[in-house]
Amino acid sequence: MSAANGLAGLRKVVTVTDELLLELGRPVAVPVRRAAAAAVIRNPWAGRGFVADLQPEVEAIAPGLARLLTDRVIEALGGVGRVESFGKAAIVGLDGEIEHGGALIHTPFFGNVLRELTEGTSIIVFSDDRLPAGEPLTVPLWHKTAAATRSHYQTCHIRVPDAPRPDEIVVVAAGASGPRPNARIGDRATDPLVRLADLETAP
Repeated sequence: MSAANGLAGLRKVVTVTDELLLELGRPVAVPVRRAAAAAVIRNPWAGRGFVADLQPEVEAIAPGLARLLTDRVIEALGGVGRVESFGKAAIVGLDGEIEHGGALIHTPFFGNVLRELTEGTSIIVFSDDRLPAGEPLTVPLWHKTAAATRSHYQTCHIRVPDAPRPDEIVVVAAGASGPRPNARIGDRATDPLVRLADLETAP
């Protein structure tokens, strides 16, 4: 049975990938692939007014979404060993609350599944918004086991032309197979000590 089976209200799944081969006209030494998978689902709280307890729907929906989308990202990147960075996102339709999207991605029922399937340990960076259908969303990414690794700070973009409808939510998992091309701004382990007071008194 596919992960999509049993997800009530799932209308479509969209997967986008890109692979950067040239930077400033120079071949990238190791081409980096980025992938985002988006599930368009009916908002389970739509039309119900203010719902105080979102937990029952989160427990019923979020784990299946996380498995479905993470499996798509892993496949698009070429296997779990190729996933170096990850991120997540949600776009809520205009008749929903931003909290509805947050409920589906910001709890262990989504995050822990994504993390375990990708063999990650970092907190998962995210974005969320309430938007009309067809608006793009930028999904941030960072290293799956070393979130302070600046070379892996990057973004990918997702746009579903007909979603979310007002009573829908688009839930996204994303990943990348490597760092930004030509990354060279160091890391926290190599940073000098920088304090505002020193900067203000510098000649």
